[in-house]
Amino acid sequence: MMQEENQPTVWKMIYLARRNPALAAADFPQAWREHSALGRQCKSVGQRVKAVAQCSRQLQANALALSSDYDGVNLMVLAEREAGAAIWDDPETLAIMRPDEPRVFADYVRNFSVLCRQQVLYDSLAAGASAAALPQKEQVMLIGFLQRSDEWQGAPMSFEQCPPKWKSGGLNQASRIVCNTLDEKAPAGYGYRYIVEWWFDSVELALSAAHNLDVSAAAQSGEFGWGVHQFILTEVTHARP
Repeated sequence: MMQEENQPTVWKMIYLARRNPALAAADFPQAWREHSALGRQCKSVGQRVKAVAQCSRQLQANALALSSDYDGVNLMVLAEREAGAAIWDDPETLAIMRPDEPRVFADYVRNFSVLCRQQVLYDSLAAGASAAALPQKEQVMLIGFLQRSDEWQGAPMSFEQCPPKWKSGGLNQASRIVCNTLDEKAPAGYGYRYIVEWWFDSVELALSAAHNLDVSAAAQSGEFGWGVHQFILTEVTHARP
């Protein structure tokens, strides 16, 4: 069903990760899980982060429109907006998690993370998830990072702002569609205005949607086009709670 515009506010920290080149692509999800486990030692992480979903790139995917430049997308539901800034300077996080980041990632996490406000665009009766729900383990998602720009384009969020092609072609087979809108200036190279999650019930449905994506020049141009983008087919390899 279509979602009402008056939704509870959900703040998310999202990052688009490249693995440490020394790690094989197949070994990245396990290294990422090990890194996440360190968060249990950080009381502040438990207080500030309500839920996490680690979405690893599907290595079997072979769709021309999909990116292979990145290895995963992390979705974190925050307890409040301010947690998105506070977590970076937290003494426990700096002492326990940050030193482990170079083992897993190509850069420090802060350098490829963005703060977003979430909007559920569509949720089928079968999905039935709450507004703040994150995908659980083995959920398949196509994730689009859309309209990259070095210029910060802060603006109030509305249904009309999210690219209107979010439910076109094979994308209309998604069981849940979530649009995350950037809420502050992003690190250099990560200023995607929208991050859209399309949840699918199978890899086959997700691949079909990816193969039918319109990434022509016409689809990229204009205020509501995809713009400079990355589409990544992922599977949740770790989630909490």
